[in-house]
Amino acid sequence: MIVFHTDLDNTLIYSYKHDIGSQKCCVEIYREREISFITQETYRLLEKLMKQEKCANQLLVVPTTTRTIEQYQRINLGVGAFSYVLVCNGGVLLVDGKEDEKWYQDSLKRIRNSIEELHKALELLNRDMRRIFELRFIKSLFVFTKCEQPEAVVEDLKGLLNTEVVDVFHNGTKVYVIPKTLNKGIAVDRFRDYICSDFVIAAGDSIFDISMLEAADQGIAAPELAQQYSFSQKVIYPSTEKVYAEAMLETVLALAKRYN
Repeated sequence: MIVFHTDLDNTLIYSYKHDIGSQKCCVEIYREREISFITQETYRLLEKLMKQEKCANQLLVVPTTTRTIEQYQRINLGVGAFSYVLVCNGGVLLVDGKEDEKWYQDSLKRIRNSIEELHKALELLNRDMRRIFELRFIKSLFVFTKCEQPEAVVEDLKGLLNTEVVDVFHNGTKVYVIPKTLNKGIAVDRFRDYICSDFVIAAGDSIFDISMLEAADQGIAAPELAQQYSFSQKVIYPSTEKVYAEAMLETVLALAKRYN
C-alpha cells in the first residue's frame, strides 16, 4: 500500500490572504467567515486521488497537520471523510474521526523528557509582555501562542530553554515550543509501522514538514521551502508555474500510477 501524508495549510488549502485565483471553493468557515479555500483544480485532483483510494485500496491519503482536532474538524474538503488523520503535529491519530487512545498515550510517553522544558516555556510566555494571544498547552503535547516581535521571542526562549529536547520557532506571529520527539517525521515512521505501508509519499510547505518530507520514501516540497533548505535527493519540488497544491497532486498521481 502507498500512504500519502499531506500537510493542509498552504499545501492543500490556502487562507483568504493568499491569491489562488478566482476559481476556488471555500473549505473552512470560522465565526461565520470564509477563511480557507482550495482551487477547483485541486478539488478535481484530490477527488481523483480519493476515488483511486476507494477503488484500488492500494493508496491511503492521510492529512498530517499541526492543527488541533477542533481546528481540523472545521475543514470540509468535499471529498468524503478520511479514514486516518494525524493532528497535533502527529501526536494524535484520528481513526474514522475518533481519537486513537493508544497512539496518544504513546505520544505522551515519547515526550516525557521534554515536560519540564514545556512547563518552563509556559511560565516564560505567561510573563512575556509581547504575547498577544492566549497561552495554549495543546493536548499536553506542545506549547502555542502568538506574539509581537516573534523572532525576538523565539531567540529569547532558545537562550532560556534546553534546545536539545525542544524546538522553538515561529510561523508569522505564531510561536511554538515542541518536543523534538514530536514531529511529523516521527509520526510518519510510526504510521508506517501502524499500517504496514510499502511506500510513503509526503508533501508540505513549512518548517513543520521538513522531517516528514525526509522520512518519506518520496517527499514533495513547496518550491519556497526547497529554496530555504537543502533536502536529500528523495525530496523534489514541482513546477512553480501552477499553484503548489495542483502541481503536487499531479505528482502524487503520477507516482501512484508508476508504483502500482
